[in-house]
Amino acid sequence: MRYQYPLSLTFKITTLSSDFSVTDVHDNLLFYVRQKMFKLREELTVSRDATEAQKLYTIKANQWLDFSASYGFVNAAGEFLGSVARKGWASIFKAHYEVFDAERQLCYTIREENAWIKVLDAIFGDIPIIGLFSGYVFNPAYLVTDHTQLVAVRLVKQPSLLGRRFKLEKMSGFRSTADEERVLLALSMLLMLERQRG
Repeated sequence: MRYQYPLSLTFKITTLSSDFSVTDVHDNLLFYVRQKMFKLREELTVSRDATEAQKLYTIKANQWLDFSASYGFVNAAGEFLGSVARKGWASIFKAHYEVFDAERQLCYTIREENAWIKVLDAIFGDIPIIGLFSGYVFNPAYLVTDHTQLVAVRLVKQPSLLGRRFKLEKMSGFRSTADEERVLLALSMLLMLERQRG
């Protein structure tokens, strides 16, 4: 493992674009993720910090605004590392994503732990005054499992007014640093997409 878990993913609320930082258990900044604005295709840049002086990865959709588009991971040297794909109709009620390696072999699956949390959050979120506190009560979680169904990590939203903090907990861990890298990139894309869906 390269990183000291649990990791914290915190969205900034002072910028127009969707961006968040990833820090380890000691509050060391690991990387910074920003969504490119006004793009017909979804695109994220992953940099060493908020200045974006040192870009580490790019995550880009392979189709225009497609419901089931996949998103490829490319490092700073231009090497393809893998991709994540949302399972179209399977993700309508309960988020379901698949993570593929550089050879396009399925290596991990990401599933929402309890779809009812999102439903209740949407219902109560629309109620005046009460809806302000739904972010403290309804906190979705996502499980990342390998081909043997072992849970590698668990991503959970932390109670907050604006739903801006998430925690990534290590469970069984990863087989390699390359797998860890791919899953962190996949979860970064998932967070952007799921926040847009509500």
